[in-house]
Amino acid sequence: MKYLLMGGASSSILVHGFSWLYGSSGGEIELQEIVNGLINTQMYNSPGISIALISITVGLGFKLSPAPFHQWTPDVYEGVWFVRQIPTSISISEKEARNPLFDSDSPTPVVAFLSVTSKVAASASATRILDIPFYFSSNEWHLLLEILAILSMILGNLLAITQTSMKRMLAYSSIGQIGYVIIGIIVGDSNDGYASMITYMLFYISMNLGTFACIVLFGLRTGTDNIRDYAGLYTKDPFLALSLALCLLSLGGLPPLAGFFGKLYLFWCGWQAGLYFLVSIGLLTSVLSIYYYLKIVKLLMTGRNQEITPYVRNYRRSPLRSNNSIELSMTVCVIASTIPGISMNPILAIAQDTLF
Repeated sequence: MKYLLMGGASSSILVHGFSWLYGSSGGEIELQEIVNGLINTQMYNSPGISIALISITVGLGFKLSPAPFHQWTPDVYEGVWFVRQIPTSISISEKEARNPLFDSDSPTPVVAFLSVTSKVAASASATRILDIPFYFSSNEWHLLLEILAILSMILGNLLAITQTSMKRMLAYSSIGQIGYVIIGIIVGDSNDGYASMITYMLFYISMNLGTFACIVLFGLRTGTDNIRDYAGLYTKDPFLALSLALCLLSLGGLPPLAGFFGKLYLFWCGWQAGLYFLVSIGLLTSVLSIYYYLKIVKLLMTGRNQEITPYVRNYRRSPLRSNNSIELSMTVCVIASTIPGISMNPILAIAQDTLF
């Protein structure tokens, strides 16, 4: 309900901004024609353009979910999973039968879909809408995005440290990740900013979906989402534990994984464009994110026997055939989160070819 209400409100604000842009340009709808229309009507520095810029930034902000437009993200990621307290005395088959991921209203795969598609679509839209119609207001929207990026990188990573739910931790982590993406939007096309943003988004899709696939499999087999319940998973399912560890470390940006090279290229483009403060914040918060990712990896690999919860102690692979497709998706995402970092040139070429 929160997503529906806030999504509807933000879409209304976005359309309101478009209406101001449409009226100020003399009724133009093509992006380049809007610029020509603003020049002809002498409205490119008018208050109407400022209103349009703020409205469109707010509307896109909800889709990207940077701070302070992030309030819906943690609740939507976590609040829809109604985990039941399952007594440890019942059998695994009964647990699976009562697992919330089997319910028709269980949307963990949908959350994974939302976690990437809205951000990809909104970031692609931002590169077009902000760069072309608001060409004469570039200083203003650069300042707005810089504020959003700083707030997102700091708040997202700080709040992720305190979370006990894996999906809620990923929600705050995604807020920090979008702060890095905004750096590429600010840099623009002149210093390969858009290419670096697209490259990082490609890596982010694989890293995030791979992590969610691991969470789905663990939830199917245990019925829990608590980070502490992952303790000692390596002793029961090394493949799942290693896959989750690789995806998390790639999200943190550890070499030689894909996330490291994606961030390196993104931060280098930002540094070349003179965004020294923004890149410095990005580097510091990336180190901060590695802390809570490594904490989970340590839990996966070195959970002591007395720390292992009944969920992992009684862990068994589910016989359901539907798990095979999830495992295949997870494997593909894990490979895409690790190997591409070693060979960046083809990926960069693809990213640059997609630019307008």
